[in-house]
Amino acid sequence: TLDRWIATTTTSIATATEIHNTANADIQANIAYLTATTAQYGDLAEMYISDSSYETGTVVVFGGEKEVTQSTMFTDHRVAGVVSNKPAYLMNKDAVAGNPHLEAVAVALRGKVPCKIEGAVTKGAIIVTGTTPGTGTSLAQDSAMPSDVCVIGKSIEDNSDTGVRLVNIVV
Repeated sequence: TLDRWIATTTTSIATATEIHNTANADIQANIAYLTATTAQYGDLAEMYISDSSYETGTVVVFGGEKEVTQSTMFTDHRVAGVVSNKPAYLMNKDAVAGNPHLEAVAVALRGKVPCKIEGAVTKGAIIVTGTTPGTGTSLAQDSAMPSDVCVIGKSIEDNSDTGVRLVNIVV
């Protein structure tokens, strides 16, 4: 296109006047100086070594046999974040590079991410760890405010379902 440079692989012959893009090529560089103005997804995440492979939206805490494990108790102060599958920015991405015996998960630290929630939730509701493993739950409006270290985030949608399902929150 007029505003992009594309590195590509092609099966077109060398004398072809039209080149057909077969696949985008990978580019490797030592240092790249870039200015990003947009991101495709909505959260900042970091890789953590986990005691298991967890699904998107699972609430994790610091602890267990590795760095993080799924939450299991109400308002756990050890909350680390929510497992993300499409972070806009991923830090420490090679956390388990070269060691196939380790599991790692991308934990959303900031931004919008789907979270496993149990119970009804309203926009703006404070989300804390729940008693069902790997879930968050909404605090009732008349609940005492827990310590900030127990808060996962806030809901950005209303959902009156009571079972466990994915709800968008801001971490």
